[in-house]
Amino acid sequence: MSRIIFLLEERSMVETLRSLLPKVFPEWRENQHWIAIPHEGKSDLERAIPRKLRAWNVPGDRFLIVRDNDGGDCRKLKSRLLALAGERDSREVLVRIVCQELEGWFLGDKDAVRMAFPQADRLLQSVPNDPDTLTNASEVLAKITGDCGKIIQAKAIAPHLAPDRNNSSSFRVFLDGVKKFQA
Repeated sequence: MSRIIFLLEERSMVETLRSLLPKVFPEWRENQHWIAIPHEGKSDLERAIPRKLRAWNVPGDRFLIVRDNDGGDCRKLKSRLLALAGERDSREVLVRIVCQELEGWFLGDKDAVRMAFPQADRLLQSVPNDPDTLTNASEVLAKITGDCGKIIQAKAIAPHLAPDRNNSSSFRVFLDGVKKFQA
């Protein structure tokens, strides 16, 4: 059985996937169908990609690289990450860019934020409908949640995310990519 190996920029994305993937793929089990490998930021992730892909020797496993855009050029970033993957076939490696930060995905589902942080309702009213336009989503979410930290935010909000109501385009592109990639 092949698995999807998620190479991630940070631990908060692991926590997000642990809550999100079972909603989309109820039959999936962590370590059996997917593995999440977090890194200590984008530089660590980028240094690790070539090394991990060369060393990985489990037939059939595929890699999904996920990195925040952080205001960069999405196409250039995606091309650079694919180049780091080397000679791997496009059926083995998929890159998805989070616009602009993971916190934008959370802000794309205001109901999930409200459920996790009921006091946030008033502050959420100023968040645009398309959170991918925010260049400071992490700052906005920190203000809304009382700056409790990215992992705590992910653990609190991700269980309430509903894939069908999220307004983040990059969130939807990510999920569509996972669905096609696992097929």
